[in-house]
Amino acid sequence: MKKFADSVKKFIVSEDGPTAVEYAVMMALIIVVCIGTITTVGTNAKAKFSSVKDALS
Repeated sequence: MKKFADSVKKFIVSEDGPTAVEYAVMMALIIVVCIGTITTVGTNAKAKFSSVKDALS
């Protein structure tokens, strides 16, 4: 039991936990920006293709 307590204490004192959380937050922000960009590009592409289709009709 002492060994388990020592490993928990070592994990809490370690810098690995906060670093993993920071990377997770950074990844979430990158994903949000990518989704927003892809949505905007998709909307603009759809509008452009529609205008080309109407011009050819």
